[in-house]
Amino acid sequence: MITIRKAKEEDLEIIRDIATETWPDAYLDIIGQKQIDYMLDKMYSRGELLKQLMDGHIFLIAEDGGNQYGFAGYSIIDHDERIYKLHKLYVLPSSHGKGVGKILINEVFNQVKDAGASALQLNVNKNNKAKEFYLKAGFTVKESVNLDIGNGYFMDDYVMEYKF
Repeated sequence: MITIRKAKEEDLEIIRDIATETWPDAYLDIIGQKQIDYMLDKMYSRGELLKQLMDGHIFLIAEDGGNQYGFAGYSIIDHDERIYKLHKLYVLPSSHGKGVGKILINEVFNQVKDAGASALQLNVNKNNKAKEFYLKAGFTVKESVNLDIGNGYFMDDYVMEYKF
């Protein structure tokens, strides 16, 4: 049975390992290996993950026994409006279609709703099949953005939102 637990500092390597295994499946055809390598190094180094944890990001790990199948990460981005952002949600390719993503997103919904959220936002690449997952979960497309992430790379994303 899949359970969700809050990640601690010693879990950062698990998060990095899942991202490293998941990203080629999710993004290789969209952005290519060089941008994947750049973004993984920029966003999933131990130092960057630790900084996020210390800045108040909540990481949740989906596991069954000693096996980890995915993770989600979120934080509040607007205290006045009570808007949270889902920064990360990745499930190992071998576990796609088994409900792990749904369990993770539902737990994020529950936690941010309990914290008084008015909305949960996320960015998703316009060509990422995960966009359909988020639409089924009740998100709507709020806007289109093109973000410069450095080194000549851009993220061509939709900002999606779920209102509570």
